[in-house]
Amino acid sequence: MDFKTMQELLDCCEQQQLSIAEVMLQRESQISGRSRQEIIDMMKDRLITMKEAVDAGVSDASKTSSGISGGDAVLMGRYRENGDSLSGELISDAMRFAFATSETNARMGVIVATPTAGSAGILPGCLFSLHENAGLTFEQLVMGLFTASAIGYVIANQSFISGAAGGCQAEVGSATAMAAAAIVELKGGSPRQAVEATAISLKSMLGLVCDPVAGLVEVPCIKRNVIGAAIAFSAADLGLAGICSRIPCDEVIGAMYEIGKNMPRTLRETALGGLATTPTGQQMKSRVLNARQEYPPCHVGTGSGLIHYPSDGAAD
Repeated sequence: MDFKTMQELLDCCEQQQLSIAEVMLQRESQISGRSRQEIIDMMKDRLITMKEAVDAGVSDASKTSSGISGGDAVLMGRYRENGDSLSGELISDAMRFAFATSETNARMGVIVATPTAGSAGILPGCLFSLHENAGLTFEQLVMGLFTASAIGYVIANQSFISGAAGGCQAEVGSATAMAAAAIVELKGGSPRQAVEATAISLKSMLGLVCDPVAGLVEVPCIKRNVIGAAIAFSAADLGLAGICSRIPCDEVIGAMYEIGKNMPRTLRETALGGLATTPTGQQMKSRVLNARQEYPPCHVGTGSGLIHYPSDGAAD
């Protein structure tokens, strides 16, 4: 049971009357030789790591070591507690949890790269908001991770998942698409509706550049994670409503690939263009570099996901 395109994935689902999550789970079992339960247990471990990253970030108001981010998850939590957020509790919590995960990453905590560290806040933000506000169990969320993994697998095979290779559309865009599909299936939508949500969300991110201030996945990356979580829910709603993308999902992914290839080097994670080169961005960079000279950095690794994606030269 293999697939490389969204159409092939849909064909597998429709021929066997299975969800995207089930197709991905069966594929992983066939390739790895592990039992279904072993794979589910491994994915649950990733989900627990995601939850720990969220929990670590939601109440931590401290700045990160760079001093350019931190504390926004707490501010979002206070705003959400007021009960009058414009986007409602579901999306407000998704935004809060996305902040928390990304800030944990910036503090050198352990996260799950979904599909990269720079875009790691979107999927857990959406999943744990569904857990908190829609009563979804951990077992259901685990299946959502398999849905997201299948979408990420196809995108990685057809295009990019790293900002260094294809801009932020490849990181935050892919993560948003993965989350949108997971939401659709977790809410009872069909595989086809999930793929439509994937296309709609990814179309909304085409052309998004990767311009990290001081070369760190903090500014503007963290807030892009937060906005990506909101877009994922919007795209999922459209998919569940039966609204289709006029451009097929595989063609949207192909367009992202072409855009990424044509994107200037200055806008692909080099910090040589975009927001990174604004006057304020340059001031932040100077402060970070001065701090690094005073306190030499140490290397701390981050978590990785269960599903292995092909390498595309990512520098994340």
